[in-house]
Amino acid sequence: MAHFSTDILILGGGIAGLWLNARLRRLGYASLVLESSYLGGGQTVKSQGIIHGGTKYALQGILTGSSEAIAEMPKRWRAALQGAGELDLSGVRVLSKAHYLWSPGSLASNLTSFFASKAMRGRVTATAGKDLPLPLQNPAFKGRVYALDELVLDVPSLIQRLVQLCGDSLIQAQHLEPFYQDQQLSGVVVEGQVIQAQRIVLCAGAGNADLLDQLALTQPHMQTRPLHMVLVKAPSLQPLYAHCLGVGPKPRITITSHPTADGQWLWYLGGDLAEAEGVARDSAAQIHQARRELEQLLPWLDLSQSQWATLRIDRAEPAQSGLVRPDNAFLSEQGRLLIGWPTKLALAPDLSDRVLNALEAAQIRPQASVIRPNLPVPSVSPPFWEGLL
Repeated sequence: MAHFSTDILILGGGIAGLWLNARLRRLGYASLVLESSYLGGGQTVKSQGIIHGGTKYALQGILTGSSEAIAEMPKRWRAALQGAGELDLSGVRVLSKAHYLWSPGSLASNLTSFFASKAMRGRVTATAGKDLPLPLQNPAFKGRVYALDELVLDVPSLIQRLVQLCGDSLIQAQHLEPFYQDQQLSGVVVEGQVIQAQRIVLCAGAGNADLLDQLALTQPHMQTRPLHMVLVKAPSLQPLYAHCLGVGPKPRITITSHPTADGQWLWYLGGDLAEAEGVARDSAAQIHQARRELEQLLPWLDLSQSQWATLRIDRAEPAQSGLVRPDNAFLSEQGRLLIGWPTKLALAPDLSDRVLNALEAAQIRPQASVIRPNLPVPSVSPPFWEGLL
């Protein structure tokens, strides 16, 4: 068998693997990414593209651990988008420079004192009149709107840019086997070719479970939290990027908008709508509920020519007691193996920090020459709505 060496071998070509790989290459490491399907084709392309700053996790009036942990992410992403950060993401399409939070009618007063508090200064800005998102500029709109210090990105263009930064380091690997040397995991076998590395990083999202199985490892455990998202497209829709406040700690509905090939806008609906009760509904019932929500919240919308679809997603994360959402990116070290989940698209830089800290602690330095095995390059995932609407 042909043998190849690299400094860092990454299994999984979603946001976590692509970001980490691009950052390693910029620091001089030889690295390779193995992807079994489409680049960015799992949770990455199906995300809403919001670079969270944690505000939505503080809707009960206090800054939680998760909101503090994620607070610096918009700043880091903005620097990268300007070409001045840890990666050069200039050219990635920014769909909205702010994500919004709106409170309908009677709930509006609940937000005023909270968003005026010292803790939230600089994170939110009251918005009204012509500064409102277009769908909220109707005279019938009642409520308050706040612009959050959060971006919304076109995820397909983000994936494309990260793929460019990864150069020739991306490899299609539908089947792989672990390779051991001196009874220690030192690489993988792909199509009869051995790829060895100083460190192997598992960041394949839901695919981490199968990879751990192949390695006969029982830790760390993975959990999945399901979503039942809704897609709606209509000629009348205009871009909207917003959380709508509900009566609980989560947004009642979260809307992002995405341009489609025919020039129309597609709304992608998440939030509480897509969680527990939404997961229990079948597609028809979920669409019925989504339409009802929009008709109640935005009754002036013309949905007479709308097309609808649903999409089920399993968010893969390290297991937590009670299936709660992890606060940060996660990394576990087992010998040469590092197992990670970013837990959210916005936290991909946090996961890369954790990997780089682990390499520094183990004194792993760039050593290998960049020699690519003769294996195919994986394709980039198409937009998630293709084939659905």
